[in-house]
Amino acid sequence: MPNVFGAPHKGTEPRHEQVVFCQDEASGLRAIIAIYSTALGPALGGTRFYPYGSEEDALADVLNLSRGMAYKNALAGLDLGGGKAVIIGDPATDKSEALLRAYGRFVQSLNGRYYTACDVGTFSEDMDVVARESRFVTGRTAEHGGAGDSSILTAFGVFQGMRAAAETVWGGPTLRGRRVGVEGVGKVGHRLVDHLREDGAEVVVCDVSEHAVARVRERHPEVEVVADNDALIHSGLDVYAPCALGGSLNDATVPELTARIVCGAANNQLAHTGIEKQLADRGVLYAPDYTVNSGGVIQVADEIDGFDFDRARARASGIFETTRRIFALAADEGVPPAVAADRLAERRMSEIGRLRGILL
Repeated sequence: MPNVFGAPHKGTEPRHEQVVFCQDEASGLRAIIAIYSTALGPALGGTRFYPYGSEEDALADVLNLSRGMAYKNALAGLDLGGGKAVIIGDPATDKSEALLRAYGRFVQSLNGRYYTACDVGTFSEDMDVVARESRFVTGRTAEHGGAGDSSILTAFGVFQGMRAAAETVWGGPTLRGRRVGVEGVGKVGHRLVDHLREDGAEVVVCDVSEHAVARVRERHPEVEVVADNDALIHSGLDVYAPCALGGSLNDATVPELTARIVCGAANNQLAHTGIEKQLADRGVLYAPDYTVNSGGVIQVADEIDGFDFDRARARASGIFETTRRIFALAADEGVPPAVAADRLAERRMSEIGRLRGILL
């Protein structure tokens, strides 16, 4: 059985409900599952397969990510709490059927407190394997009755949030004629480029993967490519869209930003508390990451009750109105949008979570 204990989030954040360390020596599995909150329902969040430098690094990441999922699911209007899992290792060399099935056994042992799905380093096909050992898996392939690739609606939702930001800054919900820099054109980023080009935006990209860049250039040969993120943020952007790993908005990058808007798919874009104020002080409108990138979780959550793409897409289109609401609240209360988003999420977790105390 897994080792289960309560673990505090670093800083002043509330404690997580549950943290599970999972190890299966024969398959090489080393994983951590973190459940931040089940106030709104079972915790839902993807499984990240990544070669962390240490177990401490993996733990810090899964604690941050699981907290973010609670807030994301709350703002997305889902009756689901927040959780996340990380598998420590290189998915290119360490992933195997035995490892994924061993992981599935640990997910199943939580008896529905946590639903898993895809994240960095895992795919719908992997979830099909995990599901051979657990009933609490979503984000499966269409062939197995699932929603398939969640990056489809993740990118769509980010685009909706970006439209709302454009309306706030420039008066209209369009990126036509704007220069948008996309950092990371992987699963989500390359789909975001599709939406931006269809809307008439000028796009510049960077990615550590030459293959990812080549895929974008094949579809959109007019897209500009720069060497790295530093070159990207210095390339005269109107909008900066971080779509790689977290922490891209930090004490070094924020003072260099010329973009009026930051809106991207990456999780945990703010390197530390206080960055949101730095952005606001510089007149940069930040669309909170967990708000605009919630299209993917909306997609996989829909699968739990039987997936319908049109229904999920309609719900993801609501990210536009949610983002507008956050900007309006931020303006009314004189706080950065990240603070306004947190307040809305916390309000829903408190108000709806309280209803569980009413006995039926």
